[in-house]
Amino acid sequence: MGTEIWRITFMMGSGAGRFTMTDGEAAPGLWLIGIGPGDLDHMTERARSVAKECSKRFLEGYTAVLPPSEEGRLESVVGSWERLMRNEVEKPDELLGLARTEPVALLIVGDPMQATTHIDLEERCAEEGIGFHVIPGLTATALAVSLSGLQSYRFGRQVTIPFSDGDYLPTSPIEMICINKETGLHTLVLLDLDPTGMGVDTPRPMMPSEAVSLLERMGERTESGSTVLDLPIREWGGMLLSDLGTEEERVVSGTLGELSGIGMGYVHAFVLPAEFSGMEEAAFERRRLPH
Repeated sequence: MGTEIWRITFMMGSGAGRFTMTDGEAAPGLWLIGIGPGDLDHMTERARSVAKECSKRFLEGYTAVLPPSEEGRLESVVGSWERLMRNEVEKPDELLGLARTEPVALLIVGDPMQATTHIDLEERCAEEGIGFHVIPGLTATALAVSLSGLQSYRFGRQVTIPFSDGDYLPTSPIEMICINKETGLHTLVLLDLDPTGMGVDTPRPMMPSEAVSLLERMGERTESGSTVLDLPIREWGGMLLSDLGTEEERVVSGTLGELSGIGMGYVHAFVLPAEFSGMEEAAFERRRLPH
């Protein structure tokens, strides 16, 4: 094939898959393109080239967030773009209408298929005979496990701490953390991005202090009866992972009380470990906040 560039893409439609090949240009359809966890330098070469080839580019702006500095770079990397928020993604008639006849990119922070909303887009494309293509991206969740220094196979189900809606606050996150700890599994804890829960405004990521306070409220409300809660939540050991995949990336360990005092950073997550195994405790200590 010499220097020609060939791509094989899986087309969804009419209840059956079919393969098409394109030479150097993105095929018509909806392209879900992972742009990495934060720094656009983590985008793959294929992600960059296909995004440039698409006739329109939209940045999905509510399931994850791109740091403001990287938003400013995005046009120089892939071309002009527009932001889509929750309503335009969950009711994608306009988006799919464009994708019927031309290549349309939906740029997604992290990996495209980790959110239920994006899986629904695949189903809509299949039902309507529209080409559907996915280019994977590096995720902050994968980075979090790697950078924690803990063994990846010892992580249980991850949870998200949501902002409270008035007096309503679910207790399922703290209950899952307790289940993981009781079964010897670590927990990756993601922090919510949207205080409104509506996905209509620019995200305002939760800060560590807010997350710890919410965990305490959940612990007071839950009826799980777990012995894990015998230890005050602020005395739990944890890791705070901030702005992963960017130049401001930071991973520190300590008690949740100590970590809640950190006010710097933009997007955060916690790792809440169970009992350590092997070299895990040494990894935790190497990341400990200086006193």
